[in-house]
Amino acid sequence: MGITLRAGPIAEVVVDVPPVNALRVRDWHDLARAVHAAGQDPGTRVVVLRAEGRGFNAGVDIKEMQRSAGHSALVGANRGCYEAFAAVYDCAVPVVAAVHGFCLGGGVGLAGNADIVVASDDAYFGLPEVDRGALGAATHLARLVPQHLVRAMVYTCRNVTAQELHAFGSVLRVTARDKLVEVAMEVADVIADKDPYVIRRAKESLNGIDPMDVKHSYRFEQGLTFELNLMGAGDEHRERFLR
Repeated sequence: MGITLRAGPIAEVVVDVPPVNALRVRDWHDLARAVHAAGQDPGTRVVVLRAEGRGFNAGVDIKEMQRSAGHSALVGANRGCYEAFAAVYDCAVPVVAAVHGFCLGGGVGLAGNADIVVASDDAYFGLPEVDRGALGAATHLARLVPQHLVRAMVYTCRNVTAQELHAFGSVLRVTARDKLVEVAMEVADVIADKDPYVIRRAKESLNGIDPMDVKHSYRFEQGLTFELNLMGAGDEHRERFLR
């Protein structure tokens, strides 16, 4: 359990943190290291990022945050999320995110920064941050849905389905849950069959022309999360969630 890297031409980074893949501070850093290591391996042609268990990702471990003294876990989670999201975006090869079940909070950060998203037909995506007294990952949500829907999702904490994202073109394929890994591997196989030098330059090129600086904008969001905590809103909403 934890974060596992399975090396190969199609490298797999697998998240398995029961019960719901809500990641602790160390898990976010482990995930960042695994994705970075996969991209740095000259034998890797593409990375598949997926999860075991009930859902793809439930964001940060709020219980860890509330157990920790002061703001140490908050700072750690923010730094860990920043590193993990950046590792996916900056990975030297394309990253295919295979999403099943829930993809919430930090999960949207991972999927939104992936190059390609495939999803099971039970997958849904959302940012419950406002209900948790926090902000963040709207940067990455904006890579998945249109701007006005971003705002509606942030303000209301509503979710969207994989089918809705497929209609927007941000989810490449929707499939049955038991076929998700197979479909992700099919997509990865097409990429892995290309010239690896050209694919790496293609990834570099696409990042270079990206109209959104995902790292700067996400850091701005995180700064406002710190304000919410200083004003007491963060603790109040997290405690309410854990009751």
